[in-house]
Amino acid sequence: MLTMNLEGLEMIAVLVVIVLFVKVLEQFGLLESGYNDSVEDELELSAVRHRPEGLEQLEAQTRFSRKELQILYRGFKNECPSGVVNEETFKEIYSQFFPQGDASTYAHFLFNAFDTDHNGSVSFEDFVMGLSILLRGTVQEKLNWAFNLYDINKDGYITKEEMLDIMKAIYDMMGKCTYPMLKEETPRQHVEVFFQKMDKNKDGVVTIDEFIDCCQNDENIMRSMHLFESVL
Repeated sequence: MLTMNLEGLEMIAVLVVIVLFVKVLEQFGLLESGYNDSVEDELELSAVRHRPEGLEQLEAQTRFSRKELQILYRGFKNECPSGVVNEETFKEIYSQFFPQGDASTYAHFLFNAFDTDHNGSVSFEDFVMGLSILLRGTVQEKLNWAFNLYDINKDGYITKEEMLDIMKAIYDMMGKCTYPMLKEETPRQHVEVFFQKMDKNKDGVVTIDEFIDCCQNDENIMRSMHLFESVL
């Protein structure tokens, strides 16, 4: 049971991404460190339908070491033999953590945030690039990623409608797992609080600059941004 109030809900759409991915990593054995450094993983890259970029290139593009990338790839391949994850798999993963709720809509939004080239699948590269930002990125990079999650239609602005869609998705996923139980009007209340704080010029939308500026001046958000930097 998760204790939460309206104020605590304000950044959950950002933080729940990190929390749940840590759980996913643990469940799939991706946080274990017992794999030997060998050419086996390199050879296996050619055995999947989607061949990832070489580990050296991914090491240069992310904040993971070669060893960490090998561990991540082994776990990713075990769960996704084809080399890619589709949206249904994402939904199945998140439904395991919230069996009393409906995680499908939130998983849809999260999948779109990881599917950076919008081809309907998340490759190993997509996965580790996003994970690198969430776990090892700078505050600016994490907030940029979070803004992209909120900005559903990717037009560079967060509208009240987009924020409400995200909040309703979180309510559907977590509402029955919180104490006290969130009321039906809570998502809309959150949206109003969010816009009062972030929409500085009161034009009805939140820009990336407004979003980052507000988050960087919030001690709770900044503290939370550093919680999971050492999980892998």
